[in-house]
Amino acid sequence: MSQLKAVVFDWAGTVIDFGSFAPMGVFVEAFSRFGIEVTIAEAREPMGRPKWDHIDAMLKQPRIRELWAERHGKAPAAADVDAVYEVFVPMNEEVVHKFADLVPGTTEIVGTLRQRGMKIGSTTGYTRSIMARVLPLAKKQGYEVDNLVCAGDLPHGRPTPMNMYKCFLDLDVWPASAVVKIDDTGVGIDEGVAAGCWTVGVAVSGNEAGLTPDEVSAMAPEALAAVRERASGELRKHGAHYIIDTVADLLPVIDDIERRMAAGEHP
Repeated sequence: MSQLKAVVFDWAGTVIDFGSFAPMGVFVEAFSRFGIEVTIAEAREPMGRPKWDHIDAMLKQPRIRELWAERHGKAPAAADVDAVYEVFVPMNEEVVHKFADLVPGTTEIVGTLRQRGMKIGSTTGYTRSIMARVLPLAKKQGYEVDNLVCAGDLPHGRPTPMNMYKCFLDLDVWPASAVVKIDDTGVGIDEGVAAGCWTVGVAVSGNEAGLTPDEVSAMAPEALAAVRERASGELRKHGAHYIIDTVADLLPVIDDIERRMAAGEHP
């Protein structure tokens, strides 16, 4: 019988939307509605946060902050975050279905975890309205979760541990050391670390790499190794206990965590 009781997965960049592309163009377009041209790199930097917090973080980036002040005559404030957010959410709702393919290996891995007696939880930086579009598409592909905690469900989201605490309650699992958090962003790793869970960073399919499956397949080994190392380094900064390329590589990590727990180790 497994000593682990649950695995909590992130969504985009972890189990769906290889490369985490769905929000990128929407951030660029939403800011352009306010006369501000932002880059994909600038949009990717705060990924994983609740989307209001993500927009707030973008508006605090020095270049964007200066552009906003020049364009609108004052530094951006909370009301401006609200305004961009109100444009962003419906736009993201409209396009997210185009980026809902499962990362290869997801259903097989989750099936094995369930066979071992583990529950499957999930947290996300998406709002519940966006996830309402995603859940039926994931189900059609064979992926269902036992709970879902979205941005906005709780007063405090990532990087705090509150989303994970809600998972513990929803899934009826404890202690935190019997739960593994899988995520492709630093703040997603943060919430797992803060909650006292084992954490696994996803390097190649996630936001830090920002690559499509075809781009990954076409890369020379040394180039892919460089991308992997850069993405892994960012995730390690946040305290990830393990780094994998994609969710398809998870089972050896689960086995190693089980071994370490049997030896009395904790996260």
